Amino acid sequence: MQINCLIVDDEPIARNGLMEHVRQIEFLHLVASCKSAFEATAFLQKNKIDLIYLDIQMPRLTGIDFIKNLKNPPLIIFTTAYPQYAIEGFELDILDYLLKPISFTRFYKSAIKAFEYLSKINSRVTKEKGDFFFLKSNQKLEKIYIKDILYIEGMSNYVIVHTQQKKHIAYLTFKSIEDKLPFQQFIRIHKSFLVSISAIESVGANEVNLKECILPIGKTYREDVKNRIETWLFKR
Repeated sequence: MQINCLIVDDEPIARNGLMEHVRQIEFLHLVASCKSAFEATAFLQKNKIDLIYLDIQMPRLTGIDFIKNLKNPPLIIFTTAYPQYAIEGFELDILDYLLKPISFTRFYKSAIKAFEYLSKINSRVTKEKGDFFFLKSNQKLEKIYIKDILYIEGMSNYVIVHTQQKKHIAYLTFKSIEDKLPFQQFIRIHKSFLVSISAIESVGANEVNLKECILPIGKTYREDVKNRIETWLFKR
């Protein structure tokens, strides 16, 4: 699942910092950033957003008043330098309250919280994605059980699904196969590799060790891999 998010903050430095955090998290998709609540209101009239990272103290219209004027607000996470609005914020059913300066670790935990909340609302993980799916391979439709998948390898115009029993080669995009899988159970470690977290034996600085093989961690995925594994271990 991908979360379409919007950043609303009148401070350029704050907006840039949030944008950089968003870019490092694979399941977050930054649709736009706005300099004011008025600009955000106009944007929301034409675009669907799942999550807003919202500053509170902004000229003319505060973040709190902005929320109160929305008929059907999306998920809201406050990003502010002022702790005194926390109670009022949570009374407005915001998801989280991030105090500036916002570290990536704190931001990531909040993003995971948003993902899990939206997953439950949309029921995508529990309802739309079952225990298996069908994949056209070797001129026939083969039933793939998600629990049997070790990792998926993306090639130029096809993918290889490595399971405990065999390899399945299918001519489809990496993105389409990734969308069939529950986010909580798989992790993207490289532009060409998606790995079952339960199949991982150990994680090094530059590689992931499975019982069957060793796979490289892409430079742009290192921070996400580290945080995902730590979050997964914490929940065990």
